[in-house]
Amino acid sequence: MTALHVNALCKSFGGLRVTANVNLAVEPGERRLIIGPNGAGKTTLFNLITGEITPDSGSINLFGQDITHAPSRHRPHLGMARTYQIITLFGRDTILRNVSLALLGLSPLRWNPFINIDRRPELVDQAREALAHVGLEAIAERPLSQTSYGERRRVEIAMALAQKPKILLLDEPYAGLSIDERRDVQQLLRKIPRDVSIVMIEHNMDVALDFAEKISVLHFGEVIVEGTRAEVVNDPRTKEVYLGH
Repeated sequence: MTALHVNALCKSFGGLRVTANVNLAVEPGERRLIIGPNGAGKTTLFNLITGEITPDSGSINLFGQDITHAPSRHRPHLGMARTYQIITLFGRDTILRNVSLALLGLSPLRWNPFINIDRRPELVDQAREALAHVGLEAIAERPLSQTSYGERRRVEIAMALAQKPKILLLDEPYAGLSIDERRDVQQLLRKIPRDVSIVMIEHNMDVALDFAEKISVLHFGEVIVEGTRAEVVNDPRTKEVYLGH
């Protein structure tokens, strides 16, 4: 059984086709990289997989379950978590509270309008555990507004990991990072256990190729090349997309 199976997925906005018959099969525990130039349709593909937009045709299966029309709010309960290219966190709250809120979204307690997260030790303990995994437990009480961009990237990954996903979708986690911050995130991703499948999208091949076991190249909404690092790098279609020849 595949962890994630995308079959003939299509999406258009008006007359612009942004996803064209995309097929993707990610195995349990796999590290998959989706690369492509800006405008290739990578984030749109993620938005389709997570249910934030609805496909025109095609199907999405998560561990054998058809989730094509499942509401986006249900997909985290099925084992899917994601990060975003543009960081969307609560700057006035602490790092710990940001992660606790992510956990609250999966809890029945989310329906209680009077819930006080600070008095729910099970949520706070899980949040601290997630922050320990990304090396931020020591600054858990720091307001997010007082953290670096790289630390915020790690907070976002902690929020996703706190949900105990079976598949983690990372949308350009290296975007905007310095060399040192990029190295920290690379080390973090390598430590994620193999019972979590990871799909990462990136437009810069150089910063992400070491991560993947299999690579899919997206161009104008289509998967034009797929294979190992060596196969993808040496394929003339990849060179044409990135080098123009």
